[in-house]
Amino acid sequence: MRLGSSRATGASPSCLTLSVLLLLHCRHVASTLGQKSALTVVENTEGGGGGVEEEEVTVDNDDEEGDLEVVHPTEEWQTLRPGQAVPAGSHVRLNLQTGQREVRLGEEQLKYWTQEHWEEEEIQSSVSPEELKQAMKKIKEDLNTASKDTDQQDSVASKYRPLEELKRDMAQLDLLVETDVQIMKRLLEQLNSSSSTTEQKMSILLELEYLVHQVDNAQTLCSMGGLQLILQGLNSSDFRLQESSAFVLGSALSSNPVVQVKAVERGALQMLLTVLATTQPVRVKKKVLFAVASLLRHFPYAQRHFLSHGGLQVLSELFREDGGGVLRTRIVTMLYDMISEKELIFHAGLDPGLDASYEERLRQYAQVSLQGELLEKGWCNLVPQLLESTEHDYREKALRALLAMAPTCLEQYRSDSFLLDSLFSLRDQYQEMVQSEMILGEENYYFAEIVELIDALQVKIK
Repeated sequence: MRLGSSRATGASPSCLTLSVLLLLHCRHVASTLGQKSALTVVENTEGGGGGVEEEEVTVDNDDEEGDLEVVHPTEEWQTLRPGQAVPAGSHVRLNLQTGQREVRLGEEQLKYWTQEHWEEEEIQSSVSPEELKQAMKKIKEDLNTASKDTDQQDSVASKYRPLEELKRDMAQLDLLVETDVQIMKRLLEQLNSSSSTTEQKMSILLELEYLVHQVDNAQTLCSMGGLQLILQGLNSSDFRLQESSAFVLGSALSSNPVVQVKAVERGALQMLLTVLATTQPVRVKKKVLFAVASLLRHFPYAQRHFLSHGGLQVLSELFREDGGGVLRTRIVTMLYDMISEKELIFHAGLDPGLDASYEERLRQYAQVSLQGELLEKGWCNLVPQLLESTEHDYREKALRALLAMAPTCLEQYRSDSFLLDSLFSLRDQYQEMVQSEMILGEENYYFAEIVELIDALQVKIK
């Protein structure tokens, strides 16, 4: 604290006493406010008449205000009550007439803090720190969202091409689009061309096989003359072309009566049986058997021609030659299908809601003497040989065929010691497998179905 005394000469003792009292009073004020102050006391040298004048006091406050009430000074003098604090830079004076402390803005503050600024400051100070923190957080989130949206838009834009570029590409694609009919026409021209190599023809046949799975495409292929080209491939000296041609033919014949009729009219059945009767690789005969089965399925007219052209004899020779069981299984499956569909068509005669064509189908199936041909060609003793296979699927198909043939072959079954021994042996084997299925908790019970087939066949034989 700095005390400045009056420079007037000949100061009276009363002035000295007044100065001491003022010093003590200021120390008391400083201790009450709990703050460090720098006070300047100036005597009024201009006043007269012995009256007590105002003394101007300048107070510089630190930030150590604690919980004191802070007074916001204005440009006018305000009276300070005990316990109030003032901001740093404010002017504080002691009114010697009233004994009250008064405060106003300092000179520098007065230059800046007009009433307009003070109102703005009050508005700003009304915002709490928590609100300010939330506002800053919101700004950051908005910035992050805007950044992510921009990145996402850039990422999406990078995945798509400009509209004009797409229009140009689509215009070019329109020139290259071909219908299935146009494709088949082009492929048949290439297949019939003498300049096409074997590899090219195989590729063409593969594309045709994919197309003829559709019923309309297969019929269109026949109307274009493609069926004749496929049959010519069966007579090729290259077994690869024979295999591919038989594959296309079988796919075109599947569930397509129109193509079945045209194939029989073009002599396809005789050509297929000829390939089976000649020496060919197994892979070729597999595809040819597929074509034969597709031609005979649900087509009694073709089945009758198959039997009349020695089809069962060709199959029996093929069955005996096959040691691996692949061709045997296909043959037995085909025979089982022929027997089953004939039985179904006769049993369906009890249904009064059948269409008008039923009588004609019944008449045609009656002309197919399949069971008698099976007995005559020795199939009652051939099919049991498939039980020798170690493949469960082969055995299952053999058992189903044996059950279907039982009405015709029952006497042959009873005298066939190999068949009887095989049934007993297989039942014991599959019964153990059934127990294993139950222990493991398997739900398909495949082996249990095989046991049921064996039991049903044994009951018929007894």
